[in-house]
Parts: sequence; C-alpha cells; structure tokens
Amino acid sequence: MTNVPDDATPAMPPELPKPLVDLTPAVLIATSLWAIALVTLVVLTVWFDYDTDIWLRTAIAGLALGGVGLSIIGWQRRASRSGSRGAQRGL
Repeated sequence: MTNVPDDATPAMPPELPKPLVDLTPAVLIATSLWAIALVTLVVLTVWFDYDTDIWLRTAIAGLALGGVGLSIIGWQRRASRSGSRGAQRGL
C-alpha cells in the first residue's frame, strides 16, 4: 500500500536551465574550430606543400556538418515558435 492518493498526478521534473538546453553555442564553437582547421590546412597545403588531403576532407566535412546542425537548430526553433506539434518546446 502506498501513501499516494489515487487522484494525485505524478510530479513533473523541473525544466533544465537555458544554457543546458540551447545547443547553438556548442555547434557554433565546433563549426568555428573546423573553419579554423580548414584555413590552417589550406595554408599548409598551398604555401608549405604539405600533403593534407585526408585532413582537408575531414575539415570540410566538419564544417558542412556544422552547417547542417545549425540549420536543424534553426528549423526546430522556427517550428517551436510557430506552434508545430512535433517541435521541441522551450527553444
């Protein structure tokens, strides 16, 4: 036997603070680091004739995926503000 009345609703956990929910700063920082890496690798390839082929491709992929991540964050934010049922709340 429990001490909880039958008509009681379970307590909802508190919402997380905005800095823990918002992914925009993390994605922006990571994308910026990939952009810096790309510029550095281009300089090494062009001016110092280093073979950085796989690293260039990796930096380009990181930059592209950062752009995809930012677009998804923007898409979710617009959907949340417009009241879409499937969108995340609190963005």
